[in-house]
Amino acid sequence: QVQLVESGGGLVQAGGSLRLSCAASGRLFSILLMAWYRQAPGKQRELVARITNDDRTNYADSVKGRFTISRGNAKNTVDLQMNSLRPEDTAVYYCSVTIPPFGTTWGQGTQVTVSS
Repeated sequence: QVQLVESGGGLVQAGGSLRLSCAASGRLFSILLMAWYRQAPGKQRELVARITNDDRTNYADSVKGRFTISRGNAKNTVDLQMNSLRPEDTAVYYCSVTIPPFGTTWGQGTQVTVSS
């Protein structure tokens, strides 16, 4: 019922910035939270940042102070501003939305590559 499409990924040099965006469509109902995850080759998917329906945020320690998560005006988008990027940030980034009672829906991911 819900589809998510990520955009904004690409290749950037270390120290650079990227802004990821995720647009949700379909039956959105009441969104509990939206989040960004990432998965590097050979590693498990990990939480990067999340934002609740009242704009409370949480960040992984590895990105705190560098990344900022925010919601769009229509509440159907979530952005991730990534600054001071490092090679270890290289991963496929996935957005997710949690809508009770349906659970969590995932996007297909967008590649972020940070070169040294």
